[in-house]
Amino acid sequence: MKPNDSSVEAIFDKAKTEGKPVFLYWGAVWCPPCNQIKATVFSRPDFIERSKAFIPVYLDGDTPGAQKLGTQFKVRGYPTTILFKPDGTEITRLPGEVDAVLYMQVLRLALNASQPIHETLAAALNVSTASPPLKPDAWRMLAYYSWETDQAQLVEKKDLAATVLQLAAKVPVEHKQAAARLTLTSVVMALQEKFKALDKARALVDIQKILADGALAHENADLLANYAGDIVGGLTDAGTATRLGLVAAWSLTLDRLALDITLSKADQLAAVQGKVVLAQLGHEKDAKAPVDVALQTMARVAATKADNAIDDKYERQAVIPSAAHLLSEVGLLDESDAMLMAELPKAVSPYYHMLVLASNAKKRGDKAASLDWSEKAYSTAIGPATRLQWGSGYVAKLIELSPEDSARIGKAASQIIAELDPAPETFYERNRRSLEKMGALLLAWNEKSQHTKTLRVLSGQLAGVCKKLPEKDPSREACEGVFTKSPKKT
Repeated sequence: MKPNDSSVEAIFDKAKTEGKPVFLYWGAVWCPPCNQIKATVFSRPDFIERSKAFIPVYLDGDTPGAQKLGTQFKVRGYPTTILFKPDGTEITRLPGEVDAVLYMQVLRLALNASQPIHETLAAALNVSTASPPLKPDAWRMLAYYSWETDQAQLVEKKDLAATVLQLAAKVPVEHKQAAARLTLTSVVMALQEKFKALDKARALVDIQKILADGALAHENADLLANYAGDIVGGLTDAGTATRLGLVAAWSLTLDRLALDITLSKADQLAAVQGKVVLAQLGHEKDAKAPVDVALQTMARVAATKADNAIDDKYERQAVIPSAAHLLSEVGLLDESDAMLMAELPKAVSPYYHMLVLASNAKKRGDKAASLDWSEKAYSTAIGPATRLQWGSGYVAKLIELSPEDSARIGKAASQIIAELDPAPETFYERNRRSLEKMGALLLAWNEKSQHTKTLRVLSGQLAGVCKKLPEKDPSREACEGVFTKSPKKT
């Protein structure tokens, strides 16, 4: 089912009548992880069969009213999947980028859950010797909760790292799978938030045990591949024996994951990307640092293998940009471009691929080509929210690479404003952030008042849109604030 504009009342009325939970999927046509979940989860026979037990709802970020609903449900990143009780109580948020088999296991647990995840969290945090122990399924639900898309549903952002660290410390040792997942998740969050209470020595020991356990490494392939550099760089010092040892153990694990045919092509490719990140650790800002030939070969083989093996158009939308990015990361820019150019005519959303082409051109130092690809990506993007996001990105690229070109910058920003639908639903969630980002960049660009004329024209144009919005409505305040204040931190 799809919502009726910005209302989901009919959906939950149906859920109550039929006594079924609601499965909400928030995504976008172009989004690589969204296409990955379409290809590897939603197409599975067991998912299709299990979907008979709930009411599936697709909320595309570009449909009318979607961004307002995004604010209502506190969904931001694509994809986010949430399971609700028939009465609208949120049961849990499901992980968006885990292995399909694991996803189905967590979905089964969620459908069978006796209580919503916030009650399970409270019980876990308050567990004591006098209280009944949480069942293994409860700990697994917490371990595989989508903490990265929580959006303060369970925990305020400022308390998120501390809370997950507490969970990792409280999970009984016999629940080793949940313990491993919570350990990795908590360490990533603590390092990202620069949380001083993280016991790095303890974390290092725990993670080394996970790397040494093939089954645990396989189950956490996504975290080990995607956060290799963050964790190794955060727990160890450059040039030390500890770092060298951890990099060696981590790389060996990633080698195994890259060849594990039970994983998706995306996960196998991510494992190679993780190896590249580890190899470049400490050299990230040195463009002249030589790339290991063996690593280049590994990247080329992995990218080519993925390109040749995948037929499903949705999976290709997810994997090919990643494969091309991998090639560019090891210096194979021409091969990356060739892969992307061959994919453009058959891609689900080619404008996403154009952003990688723009990035490649920038790496070469070809600013003109980078801007041309960014402009083409914006001009071919489809959907109001997507066009606003791509347009804001194009303006950002212009300000970065060609700040002196006031005419081009003004024209691009003016086109974005001209496309805004003067309706409250336009000024919510991702739309609002894209506009605020563009406004902040333009204000900084005019810091010395050298582009005041351009800003005055744009401000006047946007004011005309704002006046059409209802007075005292939050959307009007958001619209009028684009050129007067910095965007909210996210």
